[in-house]
Amino acid sequence: MRVALYRLWTLRLLGAAAAVVLLGLAGCASTPSKDETLGWSSAKLYAEAKDEMNSGNTDKGVKLYEKLESRYPYGLLAQQALIEIAYGNYKQGERAQALAAADRFLKLYFNNFYIDYVLYLKGLINFNTDQGWFSFLSDQKLYERDQAAAKQSFESFKELVTRFPESKYAPDARQRMRYIVNSLAEYETHVALFYYRRGAYVAAADRAQRAIEHYQDAPATQLALAILVDAYGKLGMTQLRDDAERVLKLNYPQSTYLTEGLPKRDDSFWKLW
Repeated sequence: MRVALYRLWTLRLLGAAAAVVLLGLAGCASTPSKDETLGWSSAKLYAEAKDEMNSGNTDKGVKLYEKLESRYPYGLLAQQALIEIAYGNYKQGERAQALAAADRFLKLYFNNFYIDYVLYLKGLINFNTDQGWFSFLSDQKLYERDQAAAKQSFESFKELVTRFPESKYAPDARQRMRYIVNSLAEYETHVALFYYRRGAYVAAADRAQRAIEHYQDAPATQLALAILVDAYGKLGMTQLRDDAERVLKLNYPQSTYLTEGLPKRDDSFWKLW
């Protein structure tokens, strides 16, 4: 009897000991790993982040820059880190995060020496919206992708060349502004053509007129004038038709629209209408 009781007591003791061991192991497993960057100076964080970025480890580099900015928010390195955060996210295709970082920098450090670069970077972030899904499947133009982003990109470049006309980023910004203007004009004329082909001649004339008024020097103005001529003709507005045709002949005497008419339908396969 005593032997049986002793064995039972021993088994219970061993069971309790095992439970304690298991709890200890579970506690060790749930303990978060120590952050190796704790105690690092701002200079060390910056140097390590820069090394990661240079090595192609953009994601890790961005995370280190974010730690630097949060731990040392008032230093010069924090300002530079915020620029790198914007660039790193842009490089990874994280448009929203990149814009957020750029906007925060422009708001907090409006007198910083690198404001022109951040404005240029913000313009690029909105300009290069073709990095998304399925863009590689088609030859999409800027006007076919994101009108709001194109206009925001234009505004950033415009602010850059207005405030910093001698900036080294200004020449490229001006070229991109011209491209955006031409793309937006092309968008308006394609919408006008879309309406025209569906018999919505008033809407077609309105969009074509808008393209002419807002983007006078864009190449797409030629097509916009041709749409005006045909739309007014369909509406029976002969005086307006003749006026539009006169302007078309005066500015584009060799225009194929005068002899061949509006372009035939050429919808890309990815369009849904």
